Amino acid sequence: MYITTTIPYVNGDPHIGHVLEYVQADAFARYQRLLGNDVYFSAGTDENSLKNVLAAEDAGKPVAAFVQEKAERFMAFKDAYAVSYDAFIRTTEAHHFTGAQKLWQLCEKDIYKKTYSGLYCVGCEAFYTEDELVNGLCPEHKKPPERVEEENYFFALSKYQKQIEELIEQDALRLVPDSKKNEMLAFVRRGLEDFSISRSQARARGWGVPVPGDDTQIMYVWFDALVNYLTVLHFEEDGELYRRYWMQEGQTPRRAVHMLGKGVARFHAVYWIGMLLSAGLPLPTEEFIHGYITVNGEKMSKSVGNVVDPFALVERYGVDPVRYYLLGAMPSYGDGDFTSKKLEEYYTAHLVNGLGNLVNRVLVMVEKYAEGKSPAPADDRFNTAEVWTQYHSAMSAYQYDNVVRLVQKLTSACDERISLERPWEKVKNGENISALLYQLLETLRHIALMLLPIAPKTTERILAQIGYAQAPSLSQEETSWGKLPENAILNKGGLLFEKLV
Repeated sequence: MYITTTIPYVNGDPHIGHVLEYVQADAFARYQRLLGNDVYFSAGTDENSLKNVLAAEDAGKPVAAFVQEKAERFMAFKDAYAVSYDAFIRTTEAHHFTGAQKLWQLCEKDIYKKTYSGLYCVGCEAFYTEDELVNGLCPEHKKPPERVEEENYFFALSKYQKQIEELIEQDALRLVPDSKKNEMLAFVRRGLEDFSISRSQARARGWGVPVPGDDTQIMYVWFDALVNYLTVLHFEEDGELYRRYWMQEGQTPRRAVHMLGKGVARFHAVYWIGMLLSAGLPLPTEEFIHGYITVNGEKMSKSVGNVVDPFALVERYGVDPVRYYLLGAMPSYGDGDFTSKKLEEYYTAHLVNGLGNLVNRVLVMVEKYAEGKSPAPADDRFNTAEVWTQYHSAMSAYQYDNVVRLVQKLTSACDERISLERPWEKVKNGENISALLYQLLETLRHIALMLLPIAPKTTERILAQIGYAQAPSLSQEETSWGKLPENAILNKGGLLFEKLV
C-alpha cells in the first residue's frame, strides 16, 4: 500500500494545519502496518512555485537557500510529531526534474501551445474563470487575481471528462467523504476546460522545471508538483520502489491513497487523474479530503496573525496529546476550530482524568493486590470484539474522531466496571479479584493497541507498564491480538500524563 500527504508550498513556516494532514496520514499508515500490510508512506515539499520565489525576494534571500530553510522545517515534523514517513521528496531534487519531464513527454499527444489571457491567483498557483470567483476574489485566498496574458502550453483535460466522471461516480477513484465526491462530480459535470501547464521563464523568474524541448518555458507548478507522488518512488528510472508501490505489480488489491486538503481537491481528483490517463499510468485508488483548522473561527493567516506554531505547541503539551487532540477533537470530515483552551480542556478530560487516571488506578491495584504481577488469564468480560469491528470500520473511512471516541468508550467502560465492582471492598471481604484485575489489564492492552496509530509513544508506555512490551502485527480478523503474559512484572513507571500547571 502507498500513502501520501500533499506537498505544501515553502513560502512560509509550517502551521498546525499542515500537522493535521501529516498525523492523519501517519495514523492510517501505522494502522495498516499494524494489520501486517506492506506500507510506503511519503511526504515532501513543493519548491518550484512562483509564490516561493516571491517570498524569497521579500525575505531578501537567494531562492535556493530560502526554500531549503523552509523545507527543513517541514522535515522536522518527523521527529517533532512522530511521523513515520518512509521518504521525503523535495521538488528541487534533480531526479524529480527528470521524472516531471518524463511525464510531460508521456502526455505530449495531449499538450499544445496557445496564447492565453486569464485570471491568475499566485497563492493558488491557479487560473480561475469569472464565475469561480467570489465577489471578484479568489475563493481560497480572498484576494483579487491578476490578469495574465502570454503564450503557454496547455493540457487537453476536456478530452478526459467522461472517463474522470465515470471513475468518480463508480468509486474506481474513491473520494472520501461523500460530500467531496459529490462536489467533484458537480465540478466535472459543469464541463472541464483545458488548463495551462507552463509559464514563461520571465514570469517564473527562471525557477522551476524546464519544459522539454523549449527553454523559454517552465512547467506550471501543478503539472510539476503532482508528479512528486511518482518521483519520490524514482519513476524517472522505473525504479524498484515505483514498480512495488505505484504499479504494485502482482498485488491484489492495489491501493494508492492520497491525503489532501479540500482546497486542492480538484487538482488531485480531476487534473492529476487526467494527466495519468493521458500518460497511460495507474491511478490512485483513494483520496481522503480533509477540512481546515480555523483559529477562533477564522482561517489561519499570517496577515491576521493567528497562525499556530506547531513546534511551540508540541513543546508545550507533548507529541501524543497534540496528536490525540487533532485526530479526536477535529472533525475528520469538516473544518475544526482550534484554541489553546479547547486543547487543554480536551487533554485534561480525556487523557489526564480519563486514560491516564485509569492506567494509574489499575496498576496501583495490581501492585497492591497482586504483588505487582499480571494474574492468571481469565475470560474477557468486555466486548472488545464489537469495539474492534467499529474501530476497523472507522479507520477504513478515515474517521479518526470516531476512532478516538471508541478508545474513550472503552476507557469509560473500565472505569464504570471498577466503580461498580468496588474491588477494594471485595478484598476486605476475602474475595479473590485476580480475574477482574486480569480483565482490566487485558482491556488496557486493547486500548493501547487501538491508540497505537493515534498516540504511538503513549502506546509504548502503556504496553511496557503492563508487561507486554511489543505490539504484534495481526490480521484484521484477529481482534484478540495475543494474550497478556502471565506473571509479567508490571512497571508503574510514573503518571502517564502530567496535569497542566
